[in-house]
Amino acid sequence: MDKLVGFERGADDYLTKPFSPKELVMRVGAILRRSRGEAEQEPMVMGPFRFDRDRHQVFLRQRELHLTPTEYRLLEYLLQRPGRVFSREQLLDKVWGLGYFGETRTVDVHVRRLRAKLGRDSALIRTVTGVGYAAEVPKG
Repeated sequence: MDKLVGFERGADDYLTKPFSPKELVMRVGAILRRSRGEAEQEPMVMGPFRFDRDRHQVFLRQRELHLTPTEYRLLEYLLQRPGRVFSREQLLDKVWGLGYFGETRTVDVHVRRLRAKLGRDSALIRTVTGVGYAAEVPKG
């Protein structure tokens, strides 16, 4: 009866006690595979940028940018929140992860490298003196 009630309330699966931890991991993996699906994601377009998440590529005005994984995450994070200013600490938490223990100046290094790769569009990442960084997303 408990299984039926669980499924009626939207459960995807049900595991009775006692259970094997390995079985639990396998069931969670199966649910994640089903929920992700194998279909390709549509490219995400933000202003002149196009992110192909399936191929981990980003294009700026039809030109592919060859970014490191961290540069990719940094650019994507900033562009998803255009105009919003983030401190170095906020960017470290959101892009590098809460487990990162290092200098906040690593953000400056990555922004400098990212700007170099943006070329003539380097001004799309704006420095807010004494605060941090923001991305500007122009039309087109």
